[in-house]
This record gives sequence, C-alpha cells and structure tokens, in this order.
Amino acid sequence: MATVRVRFAPSPTGPLHIGGLRTALFNYLYAKKHNGDFILRIEDTDQNRYVEGAEAYIIEALNWCNIPYDEGPGKEANVGPYKQSERKALYAKYTQQLLDEGKAYYAFDTPDELTKHRSDYEAEGKTFIYNWHNRLTLNNSLALTEVEVKEKLATNTPYVIRFKSPENELLAMHDEIRGDIQVQTKTLDDKVLFKSDGMPTYHLANIVDDHLMGITHVIRGEEWLPSLALHLLLYRAFNWEAPKFAHLPLILKPTGKGKLSKRDGDKMGFPVFPLLWEDPKTKEIAAGYREDGYLPQAVINMLAFLGWNEGEGSEKEIYSLEELVQAFSLEHVSKSGAKFDPEKTKWFQQHYLQKEDNQTLAKQYLSILEEKNISTTLSYVTQVVNSIKERATFVSDFWELSSFYFEAPTTFNSKAAKKAWKEDTAEIMTKLAEVLSTIEDYKTENIQEVVKPWISEQKIGFGKVMQPLRLALVGDMKGPDLFDILSSIGKTESLKRIAFAIEKLA
Repeated sequence: MATVRVRFAPSPTGPLHIGGLRTALFNYLYAKKHNGDFILRIEDTDQNRYVEGAEAYIIEALNWCNIPYDEGPGKEANVGPYKQSERKALYAKYTQQLLDEGKAYYAFDTPDELTKHRSDYEAEGKTFIYNWHNRLTLNNSLALTEVEVKEKLATNTPYVIRFKSPENELLAMHDEIRGDIQVQTKTLDDKVLFKSDGMPTYHLANIVDDHLMGITHVIRGEEWLPSLALHLLLYRAFNWEAPKFAHLPLILKPTGKGKLSKRDGDKMGFPVFPLLWEDPKTKEIAAGYREDGYLPQAVINMLAFLGWNEGEGSEKEIYSLEELVQAFSLEHVSKSGAKFDPEKTKWFQQHYLQKEDNQTLAKQYLSILEEKNISTTLSYVTQVVNSIKERATFVSDFWELSSFYFEAPTTFNSKAAKKAWKEDTAEIMTKLAEVLSTIEDYKTENIQEVVKPWISEQKIGFGKVMQPLRLALVGDMKGPDLFDILSSIGKTESLKRIAFAIEKLA
C-alpha cells in the first residue's frame, strides 16, 4: 500500500484563518494516524494578492500549534520546490500537453467582449456560461482558423487557456465524507487553466502539484467541493490516478448562520487567527490566540471538535495531540457545518492551564510583574501560581487573583467591610495579631494548628474571625485559603496588614 501523503496548500494572501488551521490539523492527524507525510505547499500563483509576511506567518502558526510539516519550504525533499511561483515551467509543460491533445484551447476573448456576452444573456434572463453550448461562436482557437490563431499568438494578443469540458456526461464522483456525488458535465464551464502572463490558475497548478508530489488524499474545505468535478476531469485528461477527496464542513458563526469571519471575532471579542497579525500596508492589527494567552493544546483540542468527534456515544472531550492522532478518522467527520463556540474555547483553555507546570506559568507571570515594577523570586511566584491558578483561565488573570500577594491593600471593598467588620472586630483582630506573633515557624500547617483552636476557645465563631482577617489581608472577600496567604506573605506583613485594617476600619 502506498504511503499516505497529504498536503496543506494555503495562499499567502494574509493571516491564516482558524478554518485553514483546522484543515491543516485534520491533514496532519490523518497523515500521522497512517504513518504518512504531511506536506506544506504555498500556492502563490495569484501574485496580485500576495501579502508580505503571510508565508512566514503560516509556518510559525503551524509550529506554534505543534503540527509541523514534514516537507515544504525549508524542508525540501525530491518533489520540491514547494512554492508554486517557483514551478512555472512545469505548468506550462502540462498545459501544452492538454493543448496538443485537444483537451484545452486558446481563448482570446477580451474583458469587454465577455462583459457584453454576460449582459446579453442577462437581458434574456439567462446566465452566461463559457462552455460546449457557445464556445464555437466565441473568440477562441476552436472557432478560429489555424492561421488566425498563429497570427494572434505571433502578435502577442492576450489570451487564456481554457479546459475543454465534456459536452454531455453524468460524472460519478466520491467524497470520503459526503459519499457518492453526480454532476452533469453540460452544467460546467470551461475553466481557465493558464494565463498569458505565464502563471497557471489554481485549478491546473493544484492538480499538477498534487500528482507530482504523490498526494494520496486531498483533505480540504467545503468551499472547494464545486471544483471537484473539474479536478477529476483534469486527472482523467492527463490519464493520472486521482487521489481520494474529503471536503471538510464549514466553520459557522456562533449564531450558526453563515461562515465564521474576522468581523464576527471583532464584534464578539474573540480571535479568528492563531497568531496576532499586523497588516503590512494598513498596519491594522488582528488578534491572535497566542497573544491573547491561549495555550496551543487548547486551540488544537477546540479545532478538532469543529466537525469531528470520535464516534456515537463518545463523551470524551479532552484529547492530547497524540490521542487525537490515534482517534481521528474521516468517517467521523460531519457533513454539516460546525458552529464555533468562543466560550467552549475558553473551557478548553481553562482545562489546559490547570495541567500546565506551575513554574512554567510562573515564568510567564514574572514578566507581567516586572512590567508593574514588582521585584520577587521565581520560587515565590510559583507558590502563588499554585494557590490561584484553579480560578484562572489565562495567565493574564493572575494579577487580579493574586495582587495581594505582592501589594498590601490600601482600600477595602465597602460592601465586604460593612458585612465583615463589626463593633468588636478591632478587638478580635488585635487579639488574633498577638496569637500570630507567637508562631515561630510561620507555615500554613502551624498557623492552622494555632489559630483554629484559639477561635474555638474564644467561642466567637469562625466567620467573625476569618472574614475580617481576609478583608485585612486581601482588601476584599476573595482569594485562596487564608492560612496559605498568611504563610506566603509572612508574619511581619500579616501583622502589618491587620494593624492597617484596624486603623482604617475601626
């Protein structure tokens, strides 16, 4: 059995949308599941839409997501180069083969001529299609004499080369996700394959490259399904064996209506790109999952469920990349569109943040603290992270959850103070401070062993002590275990904060 070879073939026309990233992921999963090769090919035939930096962005995004390609730009193998702009001579050769065999033809129609034809058809309530029913009446090499064609070519008359679609055939096709499909070829137009500027269109370049690169499975977005008939006809015209095709469902807006766009993300406050993107011309900045604080494993887990699940009855939602490779199959990819859920993405992020190593998170948090001119140690920040991360979704949440570990409160939540600070609270806090001052080994367990029995002896109720104590240490009714806070900030700081609260709230 031939080695499975799949490809991800984006155009460098801007940042990589998460729909494209999901296509890359599904290709990667399929390749690794079958011990195959995952290839990156840059489809830059449309030089007018080429955007500086887009190719580097695509590669960086794949690497950030831990789904690197096996072959592609910078990882050359014997089927390169992997940029279509560097393969122009190949396309010219295969286009000429189709011309020689009568499977393609020159079309010299000017834009004005084509516009007039469309207008004439519209006036009659019809749609203009350039194909079998009118091609012998148009300005092309099928309708012109050989002498006229040679003359036009000799005088550099602008032209395109069109594929000669079959006139009347019921074309049977198969999609690995959607099953059997039939198309009547008389409804197809004669697509342009090659332009006089020496560049092929997507359709020709795509087929030639997939064949020469030995692609066995083409896994791509649903928007390419209408092109399947043409692509299969091109394989047949070249007498090549076609790969298997699978068209992935659309990623829909959170409302479920329409394709997810950047505008949806801007409006609802979530990224639609893996990495932050700055447009080189307009300097407009688009948010990215990485810069917004998401972990790559959370993004990958989220994307996997946009159109796939392990099978009926499976309730498993958390998958490592290795588990996804083992579980993935095209049979369980949905035909219908997958609704994007930004809150579910946060749920995945929250889960993976909890699994992340505390010291790794602490290093990230340290950079935030440094921006706030707070000097501390990695070991202390690691301890803080351990106490607060279960309530966090992003590292950027840490400051709000833990600022009191680094700065004493200067004000107190008025609602909390009204609830927690009573007439006798100052006296209770003064006595508690005396008790805390006697503890020599100021650690969580030791503090508990002293304070809890003391509260019982006083017969004043746990809440009457712990609520105002939390207010004194934190400034609000939030935060992790109070004994952990006392231990972390130390005896001197604990006593200082209690004294400040007594002075301000008495």
